Amino acid sequence: MTELRTTACPLDCPDTCTLQVGVDGGRLVSVDAAPVGTGNPFTGGWICAKVRRHAERVHGPERLLAPLVRTGPKGSDHFREVGWDEALDLVAERIGTAMTEEGPASVVPFLYNSSAGDRADRLTTRLFRRLGTSEVAHTICAATAGAAWRTTFPGMLSADPHDVDHSDLVVVWGANPSASNTHLIPLLTAARRRGAAVVVVDPRRTPTAARADLHLPVLPGTDTALALALATELDRLGLVDRAFCAARSDGWEEHLADAADWDAERAASVCGVPAGPIRELARLVGTRRPGMLRVGWGLERNRRGGDAIRAALALWVVAGQFGRPGAGVYASTSGGNHVTDPDGDIEVGPLPAPARVLNMNRIGRDLLGADPVVRVLFVQGANPAVMAPDQVRVLAGLAREDLFTVVHEQVMTDTARLADVVLPATTHFEAADVAASYGTFTVTPVPAVIDRVGASRTNDEVAAGLADRLGVAVGAPDLPGPPDRFTGSRPDGTVQFGPDGDPATTLPRGGRARLLPVMVDGRTPDGHTDERHTDDGHTDDGRHPLTLLTPATTRTINSMFAEFDPPAAVVTLHPDDAAARGLRDGDEVRVHNHLAELRLPLRIDDAVRPGVAVIPKGLWRRHLPGGLTANALVPDDVEPTVGGACFNDARVQVSPGSAPRSPS
Repeated sequence: MTELRTTACPLDCPDTCTLQVGVDGGRLVSVDAAPVGTGNPFTGGWICAKVRRHAERVHGPERLLAPLVRTGPKGSDHFREVGWDEALDLVAERIGTAMTEEGPASVVPFLYNSSAGDRADRLTTRLFRRLGTSEVAHTICAATAGAAWRTTFPGMLSADPHDVDHSDLVVVWGANPSASNTHLIPLLTAARRRGAAVVVVDPRRTPTAARADLHLPVLPGTDTALALALATELDRLGLVDRAFCAARSDGWEEHLADAADWDAERAASVCGVPAGPIRELARLVGTRRPGMLRVGWGLERNRRGGDAIRAALALWVVAGQFGRPGAGVYASTSGGNHVTDPDGDIEVGPLPAPARVLNMNRIGRDLLGADPVVRVLFVQGANPAVMAPDQVRVLAGLAREDLFTVVHEQVMTDTARLADVVLPATTHFEAADVAASYGTFTVTPVPAVIDRVGASRTNDEVAAGLADRLGVAVGAPDLPGPPDRFTGSRPDGTVQFGPDGDPATTLPRGGRARLLPVMVDGRTPDGHTDERHTDDGHTDDGRHPLTLLTPATTRTINSMFAEFDPPAAVVTLHPDDAAARGLRDGDEVRVHNHLAELRLPLRIDDAVRPGVAVIPKGLWRRHLPGGLTANALVPDDVEPTVGGACFNDARVQVSPGSAPRSPS
């Protein structure tokens, strides 16, 4: 008999929905939204299609059921099942040997857990810090945006998405709510129905853009130019809120002076959109009040991404779009979602500094050339074989026979196939945790609702087992689960945060925005010049004129769920770009640059702007001939301030399919 139980979705999406799942005989048989009035109100009684199919991962044929030890060449899929004691003994022995022979820096924990609960990796992080190993900085997503936010709005929280109910203007810039953050869509739809204007800035005509009042399909990486031109247009129209700027910001006059060189015509020539829509957007920003800016992570994914985000945030400051419900900037709400465990975190003395800090975006080059050499790689909550930039180099590093790789994972991912030891991990349905949203001011309990599948263990349980074998004190191995109640919680255990009144619609009391100078790269503020130089000496001399985008889709969360429901393995071009190359819809084409070459069917669609090629994020190696995915074409360039990822810096050419060639 099926029993309905309530839990929450901690996967890598802003919405953090409250779920109602069906359980029969200890197995997950259905996943749906919890009824309205239960848990996170943002859920609204419905969930995305991909999470509805989550049981296909939990009980699917690729679910890992027992620890595995490699018996054949790396990547051969030859493993033998072992017990947990044998697996952990082996892992601990190899970590200890590497530390003794090569030093703690030779052990590298690649930890992410973006699709797990808020407390999932407490002991794992503490274990490796206690050992004094290397550390891998979380730079692959949101690092650049977070740094830009903190420098512009020190101490300020994001606006609350529910405040869109009061907005007369919503600008969605560099985000695609139809693929992630889907529960924002009904709020946007309701806003338009009552007369609010919705604007989308995105190189693609996404479903959100198709329904918007105004869409600016800018070239990727040109957001800085657009933001500066919008500020200049506000000034020209007399719509700068000088009283607000003087009272609540620093550097606004200098920002307007710097922006003065960028009028609508100049920005149009760089951004690839007409000057008219730029002027219209400036008019809307200056006259429609209150206005909400939904800034996404698309802006950050190039070498000048930090400048782009700071310029967009500065636009909202000079327009004075703060101070009342429906105004402000909706970004990550993580800064307001903290829960203190009544039992307290268990600390065992001070933690030493890491031996070295590596950049997550450059794991490929570090596996092949770091000094001291990486001897042990411990991967948890990540799939770098397909999700890290410069995939060819990553795969070469993972294939090293002298590298001992451990992967703690739910299913046999591409990274797990290249591991020496694979450890089965629990899903969030099998272990208690807390889901702290980064798209709403909500924290929700995640109780265990089904029995453990196979011999799966949590991150903390694996860390505790290794700590015991390595003689390291990291905390009690039987750490309690999340608290059953939180101070001020709703009856279902959900906590809703935010300042009293209207969360985050104003700068903190006494706080000031800081508009720092926006740097330019070469002759333009668009993130690249006519000749681009990468760190490995490559110069793009015009042979690779298309910007590659690798966006999220409605089918996967990063690479999760692609084992049973992958997005279409195609490259999409605008009709003009296809015609210029003599290509037709359905042709097999080569997508290539100096790093790699992919063979893919071509899809022609005018929803993609000219000058852009699109290959979806999240594909596994088996989905494309040759075993490479889009990230094989992405350089491991990093944003200079915090080392953030630069996925949108990839430049490619698309050519007719022909005999295989070397990358060019």
